[in-house]
Parts: sequence; structure tokens; C-alpha cells
Amino acid sequence: MASVKKGISFPVLQSWNPMTEFATIAAQVDGRRVLCRVSSTDLQKKFNASADAPMAAVTKNRNTVEIAAKRLIENGNFEKDGSILIRYEDL
Repeated sequence: MASVKKGISFPVLQSWNPMTEFATIAAQVDGRRVLCRVSSTDLQKKFNASADAPMAAVTKNRNTVEIAAKRLIENGNFEKDGSILIRYEDL
């Protein structure tokens, strides 16, 4: 069941995990932190991200990533661990 969340903001927190090859931005949702992840493969496909510096694509396209994350949060599309997985088709 989809539920609309209020109070979604995006502090300037982002990180890269070289082991999983996922970029993560943080969302603040009603006082709790939600990690929003996007794969290097999807960053390369959507934004032509460099394999050597994928976070540059996140920084440059942060607004697009945040809009996708917000939509997924509002629709309640959480993973089992409480995070949000942003896929190519979401961007």
C-alpha cells in the first residue's frame, strides 16, 4: 500500500561503495534517515558516468536523483533493509 510521506529532505550527504559499486545519497524522511542507492551501471547508462569517478555524475545530476528518490519514498518502494533502490527506469 502506497503512503505519502511528508517532510522529505536531502542533506548533502553522499558516498561511494567501491565493493558494491553503488552510490548512496541520504534522505531525511519524517526525522529518520533513508539511504537511497543507485548502481554504477545505471549511472553510466543514464548519465554517461565515468567508471573511475561515478560520484561526479551523482553530483552533477543530483536534482534528478533526488526527484527519483522522493518519488520512490512517497510510493513506499522501500527495500527490506529500509533503503531505496533507484533503478535506471526511475531516473
